[in-house]
Amino acid sequence: MSEHIHKRHNKSLLLYHLVCPIKYRRSVLSDEVEKSLIEVFKNIENRFEINFVEIGADDNHVHFLIQSIPMMSVKQIAQTVKSITAKELFRLHPEVKQKLWGGNFWTAGYYVNTVGQYANEDVILKYIQNQGEIQSNYKMLHKNQLRIVFE
Repeated sequence: MSEHIHKRHNKSLLLYHLVCPIKYRRSVLSDEVEKSLIEVFKNIENRFEINFVEIGADDNHVHFLIQSIPMMSVKQIAQTVKSITAKELFRLHPEVKQKLWGGNFWTAGYYVNTVGQYANEDVILKYIQNQGEIQSNYKMLHKNQLRIVFE
């Protein structure tokens, strides 16, 4: 189970499910390539504040359960993971680069979703809605009452 990350001014538990398809949906993840991927992930963990909680490789894409810090955006996390793994795998396994012409290991896009350890969207929504029942001075704000005007 993931633990909170304690920093000087915050405490966080941010988990992301990241899915990265391999370019052209090619099946290039041999046992040797997977072993190299694991070593690259360990190096990423040591250099960046990115923790790979779980990694699952399918035939042509990889699923990551990643924990990171609030100072890193999801885009930064995805870019870091994708760019470093691609460079290292091409360096370590030239045969993979031959199968993936064009110089890219991953597709340009990715899928990402937040993961809640303690609750899902419905639980948090109900928790916020029920705050006013306990404290009489708690103001209930609803998205229909809020208006943001951009000029």
